[in-house]
Amino acid sequence: MITVSEALDRLFALAPDMPTETVPLTRAVGRVLAVPVTATHAQPPFDASAMDGYGVASAKPGDRFIVIGEAAAGHGFAGSVGPGQAVRIFTGAPVPDGVAHVVIQEDITRDADIITVAETLGTGRNIRPAGGDFKPGSEIGAPRVLRPVDIALIAAMNVETLTVFRQPDVALIATGDELVTPGNRLGPDQIVASNTYGLAAMLEQAGARPRILPIAKDTPGSMRHAFDLASGADLIVTVGGASVGDHDLVAPVADTLGFERAFHKVAMRPGKPLLSGRMGGSMLLGLPGNPVSAMVCGHIFVRPVIRAMLGLGRAPLPTQKGALASPIGPNGPREHYMRAAITPEGLLVYGQQDSSLLSILGAADALVVRPPGDPARDAGDSVAYLPL
Repeated sequence: MITVSEALDRLFALAPDMPTETVPLTRAVGRVLAVPVTATHAQPPFDASAMDGYGVASAKPGDRFIVIGEAAAGHGFAGSVGPGQAVRIFTGAPVPDGVAHVVIQEDITRDADIITVAETLGTGRNIRPAGGDFKPGSEIGAPRVLRPVDIALIAAMNVETLTVFRQPDVALIATGDELVTPGNRLGPDQIVASNTYGLAAMLEQAGARPRILPIAKDTPGSMRHAFDLASGADLIVTVGGASVGDHDLVAPVADTLGFERAFHKVAMRPGKPLLSGRMGGSMLLGLPGNPVSAMVCGHIFVRPVIRAMLGLGRAPLPTQKGALASPIGPNGPREHYMRAAITPEGLLVYGQQDSSLLSILGAADALVVRPPGDPARDAGDSVAYLPL
């Protein structure tokens, strides 16, 4: 067995870099920007009024001005404003030549075309300078996962299309005669195949494009057919069948198809039977079949692999530090990822950690990470955890 850290290093060595593609701005949210975006103009492109009011050269309480025109957003005032003159101006309008101060309308009294500045005059100029938001040459760096605010900023830069990394194509294969897809009637010896659905959701959130293939039965022919359907995927993820039992066929069938093994078995709980390597043009990752094991391995291995493929770095997901809410016993020889809840009192590790209990994982919002041989811990002790 190898350590989790060693397994991740080997997986990162296998993970291919995704090519790039061009997408319209309307389809770019959540994608990973591959090429920086550079502004070619200033925002705002001109000095703009920050308020509704009157533009003047200068103002003090009691000053009187004659209104000579109007400036609105999209419709500037073409002339120049001289001493004793004012222009009615609205938020977002270009500031006319000669205007250095916008007096807000609440600080003005108006009689026909004559305005008088009130004693309540504020101190602000109420003008947004050209380039106050960004200037030509301002850059949005890459790689980065594009958020809605990034899309708004890029649109303001007048950019219509973006170069992003292609989403990894991930084929998911559940294995086992006992499995049926959700919504079907269960036989007397059957269970619902939940793992691939949870992993598909995780992969989609991570930026991949998952596809759930038909369940592979416990026969070499069915397993081989599933691999045929997965052909061309950037990553093939099998769930179950990765151990060494009589019905565990992932490795034997993959071997007949030219599988180049990177490792098999990791010193961790849950998730010891983990298989990886390359088969044809695809990276292969075989996860254990227990529901919690598969999902925990998804967090520890699959998510970092997808990030690596998308150019977001080749590193484990970052952990945080937190205090335990109650004592926990000593850990064994394998790295243990314990389901826990983040509470006001600290991290509450659940007493039931069996790898079949998906409901406990569903209630958890953290995995407390226990190193091999970690001693018993008291309430208040600081431990590492991975937020879920």
